[in-house]
Formats: sequence, structure tokens, C-alpha cells
Amino acid sequence: MSNVEINQGEIKVKFNEPTSGKLSFEELGISSEGASLEGGLLRLVFDLEGIGEHEYYQVPTLELFYEENMSETHWVCEFNGKTILDKLDHYGHSTILLLNRKVLSELEQHHENVLIIHAEFPQPAKLNLKESSIRLFK
Repeated sequence: MSNVEINQGEIKVKFNEPTSGKLSFEELGISSEGASLEGGLLRLVFDLEGIGEHEYYQVPTLELFYEENMSETHWVCEFNGKTILDKLDHYGHSTILLLNRKVLSELEQHHENVLIIHAEFPQPAKLNLKESSIRLFK
């Protein structure tokens, strides 16, 4: 299904096939060491190269839950080097990112397809891997 690589503040997930439905970060294989964001910065990389024939979910969605109550978080999503979402989220324990399926399809390339999510938390954070999820494919 996927391979996961964790470095300080960065989680890379390489999909080997399109997996339908909602997948928790725990199901993706992200371990607790990836949940701790000491510096308050997170870089999530979803590598979609080599997944073959696929259809995006009608509204590709990322739900990120964290243990702390954050005053404000800044989120930037890029697909193949182009910013597709830039938003500030105010106060709370979670953020939901809704992506535009049409934009993803238009930016798709034949070889390399990489979705990168950058997050800036105002303080160190800890992701809830069971609650946090991604839903990209039908």
C-alpha cells in the first residue's frame, strides 16, 4: 500500500497503488516518532508516482488532529511544485484541508506526482495518528 520514511519534522509517504477510502496516518504506517513536532514545523510529502490508473475522490481531504490547542496554524499545500492551497486556521485541535480534484488532475504529470503539505504551528505539537487521515482516491 505505502512506504513511510520519517525524518525530523518530515514524513514521506510513497503510495504504490491508489487506495480508496479514508486512511488514518496510523494505517499508513506513520509511527509515533513522526507524530512529535518539536519545532512546530511539519512537512508531509505524499509521493503518488507509480500508482497507475486512478480517480481522485470528489473532494480529496486531509484531516489533521493534534493534541494541543493551537492559536493559529499556517498550512500550504503544493502539488508538483505549484501552490494549490494556502490557509490560516484559527484556534483548535484540528485542521481540515479540502483539495480541488480538478486542479490535481490538471497539474498531474506523467512521471512525478508529489503532494507536499507544509504546516507551521506556533509551538511544538503532537499529531494524533489515529484521528489524522487522508482521502485521495475513489
